[in-house]
Amino acid sequence: MGEKKRKEAAKQSFVFEKLNFIWMFIGLTLITLGFILMAGGGSNDPLLFSEAIFSIQRIRVAPTLVLIGFAIEIYAILLKTKQ
Repeated sequence: MGEKKRKEAAKQSFVFEKLNFIWMFIGLTLITLGFILMAGGGSNDPLLFSEAIFSIQRIRVAPTLVLIGFAIEIYAILLKTKQ
């Protein structure tokens, strides 16, 4: 009888539930989108200067998306489960 109780008490449960994983996926998607928006703008000719590196997309939008994504990841980790 004691062994049965011990096995029930030792049942493994996941730390995160489905809702946590959904929020983690949303955060990861925003982080990835931010880094994709930051990429590019290079030139084949190293002597040619391109003003594209100073666009609003690369300076403001992409870093903001990355920071929001990281904030969502922190929220997803700290989200209480329904136990």
